[in-house]
Amino acid sequence: MTVSSRPKLVLVGHGMVGQKFLEQLHAQSPDAFEVTVLCEEPRPAYDRVHLSSYFTGTTAEQLSLTPTDFFAGTGYTLNLGEGAATIDCAAKTITTTQGRTLSYDALVLATGSYPFVPPLPGKDRQHCLVYRTIEDLEAIAASAKQSKIGTVVGGGLLGLEAAKALKDLGLTTHVVEFAPRLMAVQIDDLGGRLLRRKIEQLGVTVHTQKNTKEIIDGETAHHRMVFADGGHLETDLILFSAGIRPRDELARASGLAMGERGGICIDNHCRTSDASVYAIGECALWEKKIYGLVAPGYQMAEIAAKAIAGDTATPFLGADMSTKLKLMGVDVASIGDAHAATPGALTYVYSDEVAGIYKKLVVSADSKTLLGAVLVGEAEDYGNLLQFALNAIPLAANPEDLILPTREGGAKKGLGVDLLPASATICSCNNVSKGALCSAIDAGNTSIGALKKCTKAGTTCGGCAPLVKQVLDAELKARGVTVNNFLCEHFAHSRQGMFHLIKMGSIKSFDEALIKHGSGRGCDICKPAVASILASVWNEHILMPKHQSIQDTNDYYLANLQKDGTYSVVPRIPGGEITPEKLIVIGEVGKKYGLYTKITGGQRIDLFGARVEQLPLIWKELVDAGFESGHAYGKSMRTVKSCVGSNWCRFGVQDSVGMAIKIEERYRGLRSPHKIKLAVSGCTRECAEAQSKDVGVIATEKGWNLYVSGNGGMKPRHASLLATDLDDATLVKFIDRYLMFYIRTADRLQRTSTWLDNLEGGIDYVKKVVCEDSLGIAAELEAEMQGLVDTYECEWKKAINDEETLKRFKHFVNSAEADANIQFVNERGQIKPRNALEKSTVGEPA
Repeated sequence: MTVSSRPKLVLVGHGMVGQKFLEQLHAQSPDAFEVTVLCEEPRPAYDRVHLSSYFTGTTAEQLSLTPTDFFAGTGYTLNLGEGAATIDCAAKTITTTQGRTLSYDALVLATGSYPFVPPLPGKDRQHCLVYRTIEDLEAIAASAKQSKIGTVVGGGLLGLEAAKALKDLGLTTHVVEFAPRLMAVQIDDLGGRLLRRKIEQLGVTVHTQKNTKEIIDGETAHHRMVFADGGHLETDLILFSAGIRPRDELARASGLAMGERGGICIDNHCRTSDASVYAIGECALWEKKIYGLVAPGYQMAEIAAKAIAGDTATPFLGADMSTKLKLMGVDVASIGDAHAATPGALTYVYSDEVAGIYKKLVVSADSKTLLGAVLVGEAEDYGNLLQFALNAIPLAANPEDLILPTREGGAKKGLGVDLLPASATICSCNNVSKGALCSAIDAGNTSIGALKKCTKAGTTCGGCAPLVKQVLDAELKARGVTVNNFLCEHFAHSRQGMFHLIKMGSIKSFDEALIKHGSGRGCDICKPAVASILASVWNEHILMPKHQSIQDTNDYYLANLQKDGTYSVVPRIPGGEITPEKLIVIGEVGKKYGLYTKITGGQRIDLFGARVEQLPLIWKELVDAGFESGHAYGKSMRTVKSCVGSNWCRFGVQDSVGMAIKIEERYRGLRSPHKIKLAVSGCTRECAEAQSKDVGVIATEKGWNLYVSGNGGMKPRHASLLATDLDDATLVKFIDRYLMFYIRTADRLQRTSTWLDNLEGGIDYVKKVVCEDSLGIAAELEAEMQGLVDTYECEWKKAINDEETLKRFKHFVNSAEADANIQFVNERGQIKPRNALEKSTVGEPA
């Protein structure tokens, strides 16, 4: 056995902060330590920030923060289901819950926190639960199936998240809070009053100033919560979310220095009272403070990793506890001294109870420095206000203009990002400074998507995304970079601009577009781009004489060109449902023309190996049998994948096949900036993989959840939740709006995933446009889609009935002969293209 000579490092706890520590350690000194991780949970680190999304279809795998190859790639050892039982600091050993003894040279405690449950009689009754881990969520979901009413004890951040979870599970939901308002730590009385009203408008009943005395048997429900004021509340499920306490029992038993009220004492480098032991995250106490947000934990993880690697230049000096959240769909933000506790502090307040907006600024006595802020109902100003507070940027005259609506004839006042120092933290969650963003821009990351991927800014809570975009725009401008997204040298317009010019000007051909808005003769970039726009706007057949010359190779022959010069034939099979008779037709056609056949991941049957002159003959037989073009050759709507749904599956709650067919037949032939794939799952088990599609629909007991902008392939992206529990009509209406908004605004060859990542405001902006009609264009978008639906015709059905179109389907211009270079060999009972080596051997082709 080979014994490692490297020093041993043991990490106890593998939550969000623990995983961040491992990533930082590997970045600092990838091979310096032999690392062992003890994780008492049965799964590696996952995203607790978005835990409530588990109840709207997000799986445990999708919540995971640990890349599948992380431990194999780093050589670190992860032990799931095994925690630490005792620490012997003198011997530098740990005894695990499995009875093993591990030695260490450095020990990092990332044990996190546990939910505080008030010590009241009845707290341990059945259906009294906490909200902290995925296992907790599974228990909540199981309990909800036996419940009608759910109550959350605690009206803070976690409590309102828990209330959303109960609401998503279909329970009548109550929130019981001891303080006189919701989110008492973060917002003031006026903000709390507005928040309460907005939460109650969503169907949650709020009870403030309620001290639960005991929990006993209920008369109409599982429990009765008895309050100290003599009142009571009947409920089936009780969810405790009344704050957290540090998991410090392991450190306490080992003799490490502790705070009076708990927490492991650490210094500015996250070292405990034992120089070999570090503590990070919610178990750590710095300057008598415990930080219960993920961003400070990430900062501690980075500083501890550097210190262990020998770099002590960067100390931990505390963290900003400002936060921006969307609680049950309500924007809430708190910055700095939200309660104006600073001596001499002044406040500016703007309240619009009709619109449901409350904003407060807290400034210094001379009105020159922003000390804090509260935003409820609208938090778009959060990024700018946070930077004013963090960097002590002097306020201009009339600070109230920062929160007031725009004055008539004026522009909204804000922060010029050029005033921010390089050290300014733009993304608190991932500790990304303005300087780091600038360095990434210098390295060539000049789009918002590339900048996010490189720096991780804006990828956790998303609150800083608008400011990241402002920094990018300002830095590019400062560098003299002229950033445009013109189609090409022939059109000084973006694809979005060309779309509107073509639509508003009733332009019906490429030549007309070139004459009115372009120059030169066009190129291989602008021709297919304009062809796609013309098809999206007017829905004319793409092989009309005026459109023929601007199509790319695939659209020119209505088929995908393969590597050997043959083409594929892909008939549409809506929702993956097909009759035995149609299956026989496909088999007979494949056999007759000697084609390679394969069932695809999109639940269709592809036929490969067709020569160009065979395409009309093959499609004639398929169209006569009732098939239509599957548009596998175009930048268009491809497939709508489905599971078998409620008709057959014992878990299905809706008819996913019927909905998939309805959607596919509605959007068939839809031309777009890039291909579009959809899927419909009949339950949250997600067999159709809807969350990896451009449009994904998942059945719930109340209707359908709608996900958008997912993507598989080379750069996978999980889809974002757009809306929940939709009826059939609203679902289709929202898909109409979403797809047409994408078609209007996306860049050339831009998938919906990339489009959303680069769209300022991201999914929240799309929700406002699609679900709330914030731009007032919903009726237009729906009408445009309906126009395309009404004018649909199968491209192949029209092609085989047009003599002029059929003339193009031959390999040689002046001969009807077939291409002799197309040869096949047999493999597994089917044809495959003969490669160069096989062509050089003696033998007849297949």
